[in-house]
Amino acid sequence: MATATPPAIDNRDSLRGFLFALTAYIMWGFLPFYMKAVAHIPPSEVISHRILWSVPVAGGLLLILRRTEDLKRALRNPKMIGMAAITACLISINWGIYVWAIGAGHALDTALGYFINPLFSILLGAVLLKEKLKPAQMAALALVILAVVILTVENGRLPIIALSLTLSWGLYALFRKTLPIGPNQGFLLEVLLLAPFALAYLIYLIVTGQSHFGGNAGDTALLAGSGLITAVPLILYANGAKLLKLSTIGIMQYIAPSMIFLIAVFVFDEPMSTARAIAFPLIWTALVIYTLPMLRRG
Repeated sequence: MATATPPAIDNRDSLRGFLFALTAYIMWGFLPFYMKAVAHIPPSEVISHRILWSVPVAGGLLLILRRTEDLKRALRNPKMIGMAAITACLISINWGIYVWAIGAGHALDTALGYFINPLFSILLGAVLLKEKLKPAQMAALALVILAVVILTVENGRLPIIALSLTLSWGLYALFRKTLPIGPNQGFLLEVLLLAPFALAYLIYLIVTGQSHFGGNAGDTALLAGSGLITAVPLILYANGAKLLKLSTIGIMQYIAPSMIFLIAVFVFDEPMSTARAIAFPLIWTALVIYTLPMLRRG
């Protein structure tokens, strides 16, 4: 059913919201294990299955909640479809980079990217929305820039994977805020727009004998389950965020990259180079500087 006027925001934390968000972040934190399990499958095939199998999961939720009217109106609105097409492209790019990076042994770079992301959002706000930076925010951004310079000097190139994840997710979050539709409806709209391309590609793989789906029970189950591991945490997060203060969500967003960092170092045995040993503490310090004012306001 449609809602004429959005309810007033209750700027308080709730246990239900905390559990929703915590579950989402823990699922994202353990996601590298899933991506490692499908690392032998091309990322393009994995992403196509993530898109396609997300449709029934997100669609079923909207039917249960009886919130399909907003989606029907969006599908009749060319401007809304155009805006959703942008966010759909950005989220698919982010997924593609992430899936490839985990499979290729760059989990530490993905953690780095998601640690940088909230600070990149500050920069986007300053550049695109003309938001005035506070001294603490400028100090945090300076530390992140220093960390990126250190990584660049050691590797002889920019940390492309981390910055690509930061850029794609940061822009997705920015444009997603301008999409005037609920989070669950918006996610379904995005995957519906991507689904024809994903389906066409998967049919091509089947016709040319390159598909991993149906080849063996393990691969088939993992690819079919990709819709759940994609849609469920996004939906849980979206609903949890509505029931929590911004400061609470701001703190909780570090759970997933922290878990990914620990998994990369202690489970996947990825090397902790000298530059990384300097860069990560710099970024963690920047996050503390960024978070403390938010906690005070909260």
